[in-house]
Amino acid sequence: MDLLPVKRALLSVTDKSGLVDFARFLVDNGVELVSTGGTKKKIAEAGLPVTSVSDVTEFPEILGGRVKTLHPRIHGGILADKDDPSHMQTLSELDIAPFDLICVNLYDFAKAAEQELPLKDAVEQIDIGGPCMLRASAKNYHSIAVVPGPEYYERIMEELKGDGLTLGFRKEMAARTFELTSRYDGMISQYLASHEE
Repeated sequence: MDLLPVKRALLSVTDKSGLVDFARFLVDNGVELVSTGGTKKKIAEAGLPVTSVSDVTEFPEILGGRVKTLHPRIHGGILADKDDPSHMQTLSELDIAPFDLICVNLYDFAKAAEQELPLKDAVEQIDIGGPCMLRASAKNYHSIAVVPGPEYYERIMEELKGDGLTLGFRKEMAARTFELTSRYDGMISQYLASHEE
């Protein structure tokens, strides 16, 4: 699809700068918000309607927050090809609602690395669910938009003042996202290789 209208978005961010204004813009434009943990709390404290990921998955966050979004009700809604009737039929049969926009930024592993934490503590700052959602959204840019950081909020809001997000814009965001996840993995790889257990 060329123009993607945005009706449902998942927001899960470490860097919360600009979050409330972005979330308010989305709500004011009829977008249903789904969110996790601290992101959900900040959006709710601003008086905006937001649904917990746990309410979508019907499963609690577990293992100290290690598992929140790794669930078919999230990733099915991200990875469904909206131009493929069989994908949409599967979502319908399983009562999974598709997402149109995923806004994620990652745990700050660079900060953990600077603090010279013990390796076992540092690895707790390796984001797993975030890169999974980013990569899934970037892969499926024909059907969904990915927002990999607050520096893109203004552009997204400007684009959404039209009839939807263009395929070209979504492809650009997908490319930037894969670049970001590649750098993130590279940083972690170097850190693990250079530190003793």
